[in-house]
Amino acid sequence: MKVRKGIEGGRYQPLTPEDIQRIHQAAMQVFEEIGVQVNFPAALELFAEAGAQVDRETNIVKMPGSLVEKIIGQAPPVINLCGRDPEGEHDCEIGGTKVYMGTGGTALNVQEPGSDDIRRSQTKDIMNMARMVDALDNIHFYMLNVYPGDVTVEDVDVNRFGAALNRTQKHIMGGVYTVEGVRNVIKMAEMIAGSPEALRERPFISMVTCPISPFKLDESYGELTMEAARNRIPVVVPTEPLCGATAPVTLAANLVVQTVDSLAGVMLAQLTNPGAPCLFGCISSITDLRDLKYLAGAVEMGLMNAGAAQMAQFYKLPFYATAGMTDSKVVDAQAGYESAMTSVLVALAGANFIHDAAGFIEFCLTASYDKLVVDNEILGMTMRAVEGIRVDDETIAMAELKKAGPGGQFVTARHTRRLMRHEHYSPQLSDRDNRGPWQQAGAHDARARATARSREILDAPLTSVLPEDIRQRIKAEIPGLQPFLMED
Repeated sequence: MKVRKGIEGGRYQPLTPEDIQRIHQAAMQVFEEIGVQVNFPAALELFAEAGAQVDRETNIVKMPGSLVEKIIGQAPPVINLCGRDPEGEHDCEIGGTKVYMGTGGTALNVQEPGSDDIRRSQTKDIMNMARMVDALDNIHFYMLNVYPGDVTVEDVDVNRFGAALNRTQKHIMGGVYTVEGVRNVIKMAEMIAGSPEALRERPFISMVTCPISPFKLDESYGELTMEAARNRIPVVVPTEPLCGATAPVTLAANLVVQTVDSLAGVMLAQLTNPGAPCLFGCISSITDLRDLKYLAGAVEMGLMNAGAAQMAQFYKLPFYATAGMTDSKVVDAQAGYESAMTSVLVALAGANFIHDAAGFIEFCLTASYDKLVVDNEILGMTMRAVEGIRVDDETIAMAELKKAGPGGQFVTARHTRRLMRHEHYSPQLSDRDNRGPWQQAGAHDARARATARSREILDAPLTSVLPEDIRQRIKAEIPGLQPFLMED
């Protein structure tokens, strides 16, 4: 099967060039007239030293658009989020309009294969989700997708990253919670890479910190952003303004809030360490105004993240986007159409690192093993759509048309055999049999087939991707790590 990744998107553009300019100008007006509250003293000093206007009583930072553009201009326009396979098969070149899709975080619950019930997530689920991601080709990276309820917050960072690092060779990204945890995760990754320099050369981990919408950098995430940037570990600063709650109800105003909030995080990373690899990020969605809850499967989420992709391209920043989720509580038709709709919109817009696109149900509260398999199929189809239609001498096939002539056939043509596996997407989960063979095989629907695939992966022998000596060293030197994570 051909795995499609890193394909140039950008054919879908919900914003016109004039729209982009208006949103940009509105964002710069916010920086100049409203400002951003920066509640971490060290961060506040960096903005002051850069020439921003700082109100020491309110911690409000204001600056002209020219200063914003100068600071974000130091961020690299393309960054590599690497895998650990020697051939670089799992590397992701993030920037421009290249598209990659994967999991997201951080759910509190898990849905077992074949079940409609949920339970509290545990560290073992991070390990098993990593095994699933490693086996599902259309999921390009593993963003740590559950928060384990069986470890303390002091130990959560090392256990989340450690559980994944030993079970998949794909790039691993995760939210972080403590400065000491960040330092220990970096130390663990340096052991695996062989040296600090090797890790920076090919970073196979990256981290997520979150400003607070609207217009606020809090102390905890400000400190975490600075720690990641100081160590030149790729860091994402995504924001989650919700229409009608933490942003005005309109999609355009939400994009203004999202742009300001994420640019503030990008600036903090650059002021900490100019040239630090970082991603402009969007998690925008809408609010259910009946009860003010967050909605994950809304088509408007797709529209806003597609628009935010255009803003990232305007600023020439690598982009972290959100798509592929559902508000359904089970893996059903709603889960399929909601996930597919936003994934297609955001991918076609050329978003770079599309997270949450595999495995999430129930407003992002639950990670489902079966949904990972279903989404693997959706992502394969989505990436085929991003690839578009290749038009050249080979695909026009004039020689074949002449050879066959009126009433001819192309079933036996060498051209068909040569191109059929690349031209058409080959499904791994979908059933394309006639009714008779389908019934003889058990008449299983897509959910049942997904459950079977999930169990096939999870029932396989547990194997480590890290060498034994590295695993033993990690167990000895990284405090708080559960030992079973480093065992076969």
